[in-house]
Amino acid sequence: MLRVVIVGATGRMGRTLVSCARQMSGLTVTGAIDRPDSPAIGRDVGELAGIGALGVTVGSKLAAVLDGADVVVDFSDPASTAGHLAACAAARVALLVGTTGLAPEIEQQAMQAAAHAPVLIAANTSLGVTLLTALVRECARLLPTDFDIEIVEAHHRHKKDAPSGTALALGRAAAEGRGIDFGQAAVAGRAGVAPRRSGEIGFAVVRGGDIVGEHDVIFAGTAEKITLSHQASDRAVFARGALEAARWLAAQPAGRYCMSDFISIKT
Repeated sequence: MLRVVIVGATGRMGRTLVSCARQMSGLTVTGAIDRPDSPAIGRDVGELAGIGALGVTVGSKLAAVLDGADVVVDFSDPASTAGHLAACAAARVALLVGTTGLAPEIEQQAMQAAAHAPVLIAANTSLGVTLLTALVRECARLLPTDFDIEIVEAHHRHKKDAPSGTALALGRAAAEGRGIDFGQAAVAGRAGVAPRRSGEIGFAVVRGGDIVGEHDVIFAGTAEKITLSHQASDRAVFARGALEAARWLAAQPAGRYCMSDFISIKT
């Protein structure tokens, strides 16, 4: 039985993770963490997820629930990610981070933690998006450079980061396929009358309602257009993908991993 600790357990994704873990064989939730000022502290995480009591109360200190845990799944606050990496590295417990909006320096901290424990950071834990990312990279590599690349993403009104972590990951994949520097090519939002520069990777953002997640990558040429798309209609898609990846990650040696390692995509 895989023993899972969920960080951010009372958020939208956290509650979905708790519910999905209950439905998946071979998984059990042994710890639940939320921010220290959360009103959920001390309450049963199963009751908060609407699936009945699990006998696991919500706490605020990750280190306190790592003894005996096999893997931590973290969908919480990007400001807390560094601390979670350090705690899991010290306890030699695998960590899957699905939190988006991470600071650039997190990658260096992830590499340090990966010397002691398996670490996987994913902007999106959907298997479909993982495949989409590989397709975008290959499409960018094969198409002539006069095909303009634009990425359009839509999420619910409460999402804090924009463009989404998934959109940025798709943009990086396109830049890798083109062999260009993503930081120089990326343009988030357009205003005014400036014409589009050759080689740009543009981003457009939609926020509204309860949209779970939609991403379109447009390769626009002259008289033709290719669009690669992914739409998620249920948050459980990300939860199930994260939990299956966590099951795999817990069996790996210490190291830095990504979702494509999990599903073994070859492009």
